[in-house]
Amino acid sequence: MSAVLDVSNLSKSFGGIDAVSNVSFSVAKAELLALIGPNGAGKTTCFNMLMGQTKPTSGTVKLNGETITGMQPRKVWRKGIGRTFQITGTYASMTVVENVQMALLSHHKRLFDLRAYAHKQYKSEALALLELVGMQDQSERACAVLAYGDLKRLELAIALTHDPILLLMDEPTAGMAPKERIALMQLTADIVEQRQISALFTEHDMDVVFAHAHRVMVLNRGELIANGSVEEVRNNAQVQEVYLGGGSLYHDEEQETRA
Repeated sequence: MSAVLDVSNLSKSFGGIDAVSNVSFSVAKAELLALIGPNGAGKTTCFNMLMGQTKPTSGTVKLNGETITGMQPRKVWRKGIGRTFQITGTYASMTVVENVQMALLSHHKRLFDLRAYAHKQYKSEALALLELVGMQDQSERACAVLAYGDLKRLELAIALTHDPILLLMDEPTAGMAPKERIALMQLTADIVEQRQISALFTEHDMDVVFAHAHRVMVLNRGELIANGSVEEVRNNAQVQEVYLGGGSLYHDEEQETRA
């Protein structure tokens, strides 16, 4: 089976600094793939090149076999890539359902036809997406009063408005409480399985990564230093050195219980 996303020798230099250097990987259909690494490793730069926000110095990006390298973000979006960001960007003065409706209007190319009845357009589709992420009961609340975890769920619903084949999630649980992180990533895993879409996400919480990712990649100083199963990556000596100075990445449940 061909990869949904295929990245070959992707590189980006800013002046004399290599932010990303010859990174190659693929994402399979219905795969939940984690991209981890310390701050400054090049994760966000990599995401920006995949989405077209940053032009690569070299390398290629293919989506379902079609080259999308350097394509404008709006065109990449229409090809089937959705994205969530570290910091949510919803319309605070609008209701939850109106935020999703706005994304649907964009998807259906109706943003230049916003009349007084725009709030009635695609409402049933918007409510269905909100139900999918557990937010339908808050559909008429203003985004300005939502808890941060709920904003993250709303952003996920917005990212799904154009029925993407691949989700890029840049630190989706940043700023969330531990229980909220686990719940959001479990929700993402369920959506990946139910809809048979693929997801590539960055994350600093290793418990979240190891509990939900099907496979894990590790970037360090712009280079891909590991790519494998959860067990392979957390037992990788180089990865342990990068994260913990040689310590183990295992979560010792017995030790925690004794403490």
